[in-house]
Amino acid sequence: MQLFIALIAGLLFGAGLTVSQMVDPNKVLNFLDITGQWDPSLILVMGGALIVFGLGYQFLVKGRDKPVFGSTFYVPTNQLIDKPLILGALLFGLGWGLVGICPGPAVANLLSGNIKVIGFVVAMLAGMQFSGTIDRLLK
Repeated sequence: MQLFIALIAGLLFGAGLTVSQMVDPNKVLNFLDITGQWDPSLILVMGGALIVFGLGYQFLVKGRDKPVFGSTFYVPTNQLIDKPLILGALLFGLGWGLVGICPGPAVANLLSGNIKVIGFVVAMLAGMQFSGTIDRLLK
């Protein structure tokens, strides 16, 4: 049942990203370009997502000991703001600003066959593997 729920959630997430055009790198780059051809329409997408999250959290998550279809909530417990977090955030922001693609929309956009998106996902997976290797070596 958990896999089915995850599939439905992933499909809804991907559909939302596609309908809102967040899978279009040009749309994202225009949103980030506040000194040029600024397109503020993604503010509505982000605001709408926050409203859905807030309502969902308030009515479906808050006050529960465990999820409806699971044994525990997987919530990050590390609240430390450290160098890896800051470096990762900087790299994420830099990459998003340079090409207009972030991981969620890239995965949702894979079926489009866009070679730039496929290259991004391959680079992202390589980066994840590299980061995991470095992390294990440093411990």
